[in-house]
Amino acid sequence: GTSDDMSAGVSESADGRLARRDRNRTAVLDAMIELFTEGVLEPTPEQVAQRVGLSPRSVYRYFADRESLIRAAIDRHLDGVWHLYLIPAIGQGDTEDRIVRFIGCRIQLYEAIAASARATRMSAATDEIMREQLEATRRALRDQIERHFAPELDAMPAATRRGRVAAIDALCELESLDHYRIHRGFSSTDTHSLLLDALRALLDH
Repeated sequence: GTSDDMSAGVSESADGRLARRDRNRTAVLDAMIELFTEGVLEPTPEQVAQRVGLSPRSVYRYFADRESLIRAAIDRHLDGVWHLYLIPAIGQGDTEDRIVRFIGCRIQLYEAIAASARATRMSAATDEIMREQLEATRRALRDQIERHFAPELDAMPAATRRGRVAAIDALCELESLDHYRIHRGFSSTDTHSLLLDALRALLDH
């Protein structure tokens, strides 16, 4: 039974190391997300290490390089909020109801992911995977507009429809919400009112 006891001890210590590795990896990602939220969009290993009490060198022990660290942190943040990308009962209800629901969902999404979205845009300049992810998200949010407001849009001439979709998309994308909230200093309520007026005008063909 001695060799069994020894192998059990070895596997327990390996399990302990793996659990510690997972804990450290998660702590590193959470520190990255905190730094994004504080406006540090490209944290250095030193800044991350200081948060989690590791050495800067050991921050990279869990990730191949800086890009994969940033990607993993953004993925972790988005995993917790992916459901906010969805509009309940998409395309259902009268125009006013759909406008109000759409704006509520988009502002809620913005408030949950603004920090990661900024980090994604920053990384997309040099990271092809992040650029593709950003484009895929933008396409999905644009498709959502077309589905949610299909009754109004489909009644318009093709050229008008195309212009209105582009205008709604530009008004409601996450970068625009950053502009209203941060650069113009609008509150969540002000932003809601601004978008409500604009969407009512654009969908009243």
